[in-house]
Amino acid sequence: MSVAFMKEESAETAAETLLPDRPISPHPNLVTETGLKALEAQLAEARAAYEAASAIEDVNERRRQLAGPTRDLRYLTERLRTAQVMPHPGSTDVVAFGSTVTFSREDGRVQSYRIVGEDEADPKQGTISYVSPVARALIGKAIGELVTVGEQELEVTAIG
Repeated sequence: MSVAFMKEESAETAAETLLPDRPISPHPNLVTETGLKALEAQLAEARAAYEAASAIEDVNERRRQLAGPTRDLRYLTERLRTAQVMPHPGSTDVVAFGSTVTFSREDGRVQSYRIVGEDEADPKQGTISYVSPVARALIGKAIGELVTVGEQELEVTAIG
């Protein structure tokens, strides 16, 4: 019988279904309570996707569908294992992890961001990672202080 009619997979086909691991940040995995809950929810979703893909009868399709959830399970398991929940800042005197900071730019724009962990950062939703250049420049600053990020000067106008 011709190999073309066989259902056996070659090593090359099997390798095509393996996805590279998602990169793990070298920074401490600081998270807020909300960030921890989001990681737990994402892990539950990845487990559900893995279980659904595991039920697929066709071996080739099952292997293809398992690739994403398997990679996500490895990543999320590691992120939850290393998560360090940070308490909400007890003071609004200086910018800290978990603070919402409002600043003005030289061009007159005023922006507000909450400083959070890397996995929960979403600038469009008003959150930035504590390792971002803007957050690193702002952490430890008080209202009225100026910081330079790139070629922009920012003035802290509020801390919440």
